[in-house]
Amino acid sequence: METLQLYWWAVVSLLGALLVFLLFVQGGQSLIYTIAKEESHRLKLIALLGHKWEITYTTLVTFGGAAFASFPLFYSTSFGGAYWLWISILLLFVIQAVSYEFRNKQNNFLGKRIYDFFLFLNGSLGTILLGVAVGTLFTGGAYIMDKLSIIQVDSPIVSSWTNSWHGLEAIANPFNLLLGLVVLFAARTLGLLYTGTYISELKAKCHKLLKVTAPAFVLLFVAFVVALALRTGYTCNPQSGVIEAVKYKYLLNYLELVWPLVLLLVGVVLVLLGIGSALFCKKESCFISKNTFYVTGAGVVLAVWSILIVAAFNNTVYFPSTVALQESLTLAKSSSSHFTLKTMAYASIAVPFVVAYIAVVWKKMTDKR
Repeated sequence: METLQLYWWAVVSLLGALLVFLLFVQGGQSLIYTIAKEESHRLKLIALLGHKWEITYTTLVTFGGAAFASFPLFYSTSFGGAYWLWISILLLFVIQAVSYEFRNKQNNFLGKRIYDFFLFLNGSLGTILLGVAVGTLFTGGAYIMDKLSIIQVDSPIVSSWTNSWHGLEAIANPFNLLLGLVVLFAARTLGLLYTGTYISELKAKCHKLLKVTAPAFVLLFVAFVVALALRTGYTCNPQSGVIEAVKYKYLLNYLELVWPLVLLLVGVVLVLLGIGSALFCKKESCFISKNTFYVTGAGVVLAVWSILIVAAFNNTVYFPSTVALQESLTLAKSSSSHFTLKTMAYASIAVPFVVAYIAVVWKKMTDKR
């Protein structure tokens, strides 16, 4: 049972890491007022990103679905309790879909400028809020839990929020906001690399803006890792079930598990290698290329994956309750049944085939002008 719980948290975490990489679409949208001021450039930027936005959206939905199936108590507590935060995120993704569909339609009643603003809003505020939501894995939320209420016909509510903000209060937490800014600048950096690779007219502008965006991303990420390493976390005693505070819990997770630390270090090296090759290449033809985008993207995936792993592995409490600590969630307390996790594990054998299909579709979409 424990192995299945760890396996499915690793899978859900990997989906989350892939989602952060795919947010390069949002990062590109956030640049719509800077590198694409002319309508001809803006049309090319929107056409380029429009080939990929559905993959990002599908990954977000898959991430939520995997979390629901494998850790339903976390899903119901976070997505159900902090619903104003999650509804805000989903609304920002809905207006993105509407914008891609209707921006260039003739006689649309809102006009291109409104849809451009929607795309910018999704690319900037949407990425920040996603980072804030992920940050609650470490900072928690104001919820209480009563599992026995599931048998009450009139009110079968297991977990409930204790304030009227329902997740929006997470935005005011500096740690969450810092992670939100990290996700934003990671998306903008990847968006610049992707756009500069495929739109030759914008390559010089992308390179110029990358000199500001990429260092900002690196500095914010370093600040977040330091804040995470110094943060007090919570551990659950596997015998007694008592939850206790542990100083430097996430740093200890890295040092005790080791392999997430390796993932983090490899990810950082790849990010620096990708960004460095883009910034310091003297030839205009090579300072932004496919290699810089994919190498940087791979580094982002590995780094984010390692952070999500240490959020819950090693008997760590994830998404702690800020009002009832002993009711906080762990993998053991929040997972589905052994039968469900085992059945899903068999189904996950098909994942490599799905990844191969996505790779083929990705290439087809990229090759089409």
